[in-house]
Amino acid sequence: MFVIGFVFPGWFNIAKLLLLILLALTVLDTLILFYTNKGINGIRTLPEKLSNGDQNPVAITIENFYTFPVYTLIIDEIPEQFQVRNFQIERKLDPSSITELEYKLRPTERGEYHFGKLNIYVSSVFGLISRRFSFDDAVMIPTYPSFIQLRKYDLLAISNNLHQYGIKKVRRLGHTMEFEQIKDYVLGDDLRTINWKATAKKNQLMVNQFQDEKSQPVYSVIDKGRVMRMPFDGLSLLDYAINASLVISNVALKKQDKAGIFSFSKKVENRVVAERRTSQMNLILESLYNINTDFFESDFGRLYADIKRNITQRSLILLYTNFETLDGLHRQMPYLKGIAKSHLLVVIFFKNTELNNLITEKAETIQQAYDKVIAEKFAFEKRLIVNELKKYGIYSILTTPEDLTIDTINKYLEIKARGLL
Repeated sequence: MFVIGFVFPGWFNIAKLLLLILLALTVLDTLILFYTNKGINGIRTLPEKLSNGDQNPVAITIENFYTFPVYTLIIDEIPEQFQVRNFQIERKLDPSSITELEYKLRPTERGEYHFGKLNIYVSSVFGLISRRFSFDDAVMIPTYPSFIQLRKYDLLAISNNLHQYGIKKVRRLGHTMEFEQIKDYVLGDDLRTINWKATAKKNQLMVNQFQDEKSQPVYSVIDKGRVMRMPFDGLSLLDYAINASLVISNVALKKQDKAGIFSFSKKVENRVVAERRTSQMNLILESLYNINTDFFESDFGRLYADIKRNITQRSLILLYTNFETLDGLHRQMPYLKGIAKSHLLVVIFFKNTELNNLITEKAETIQQAYDKVIAEKFAFEKRLIVNELKKYGIYSILTTPEDLTIDTINKYLEIKARGLL
């Protein structure tokens, strides 16, 4: 308007008047925002630790001490691992009110996450001036393997309701249970359990009573080599294996078995011996949290030698690894067969979901058709790996990363129900 005033002089006075009004409103806006030292108060509530791969809630409570409504822009200094550079929340606060809000963070790697300050910018209805309030000093929150997933299956394991999540009940074959006592026969007892010697001695039907075998060692063995570096939905295959190991260890303990874990790459590390003590889950959780790797080539020969030397009792070995080709399996097959001679070995490896997407898409060009054929070849080779392991009496689980936990629990309960261990 000042520029227009050079051509039309009447506009110059209007421009000066509007400028004075603007300055007056700015001064007024400044006074009403800064007249008190304590305009608002903000509190950020964080969990003690974050659960890797899950949505973790972060709560913010804002108390407005102003006697008029204000508009806020909330900028929380979230950890750099999330790489969120435009985080902000806008809220209108009623006069003399308390407002609670929540946002969620999904970490995709274990370790320390450093939160900065909670910054809240306040403006009045004029919106000419913003006043910044900063709350909460920097704080570090550790990110552990998925304990949210652990809690999800905890109660279900106790109540035997795991079949609700797709786990199938398997008919028990034979009597591979521990003998408990001899008791009188009652209607409904299995006729195959009749003890004929005790029946002849007492002159009435007597049956053997069995109880489930308990306190059997269950080891989760995590390959932290380069084959476990492949990402899926933000998490590496290694982290999916770590989360599943935490859950299956808890389920094993609830089923009265011993749970243990260790990892391997160039050497065997992060060992927790299979026990049933009260503190076992804490030991496993801390050990899984501290797994670090440079994703080197894994040494299955060292793994075989370590298991042969340190695990003397027949155990269930859940080996989390990944094989993409039959050649890769054949290189490690002598060591897998050696482990399977003394223990019940279950090899758990992953489907490549990106290949599945490529296979299901319709090919429209020659290049797409070529890519589709190659993808089908790799997917077929995964199924050949399953058959190759089965040939040598080695159990296997071929699963997608998101179904890893439930498929592993499935296999464990099947093994228990069939008395294979």
